Amino acid sequence: MAETNVHEILSKQYRASMAMLKEAITKCPESLWNAPEYPNKFWHIAYHLLYCTHMYLQDSLEAFTPWKKHRENYQWLGRLPWPPHDVPKIGEPYRKEEVLECFEVCWQEIDAKVPGLDFNAPSGFYWLPFNNLELQLYNIRHIQHHAGQLIDRLRTVAGIGIGWVVAV
Repeated sequence: MAETNVHEILSKQYRASMAMLKEAITKCPESLWNAPEYPNKFWHIAYHLLYCTHMYLQDSLEAFTPWKKHRENYQWLGRLPWPPHDVPKIGEPYRKEEVLECFEVCWQEIDAKVPGLDFNAPSGFYWLPFNNLELQLYNIRHIQHHAGQLIDRLRTVAGIGIGWVVAV
């Protein structure tokens, strides 16, 4: 029986989740990208997801450097998590090409970081009190949560389906 390689399994599942997200981003019609009827715009959910994916692939918050085109507080959906819990000022939306550029940064981080992860190390994020293995599962769940929102919006509003990806 072959030995289970958890690093390889996690890499495949990250890539599968991200492949579904990329298809959703790519297929999103311009009319839905920044549609005013949604408090959380399509582009904003996609960027939030990518920002967090990138961050949680790092060893710690201190080791994290956001994507070079990051705009202050654009990663937040809703109110800021610290008092006085203001609503961040979100101005100019990211274009689809920019979000796909950020996507590529995350894709490269999966290949760069996951193979060397120490699963028993702490998460590196004070608000997530568990080990690094659980952090990776948490991160993949977060990707699928928001990718599912976007995929459902595409299907409901535009009749666009996104196929399930088993593994990449």
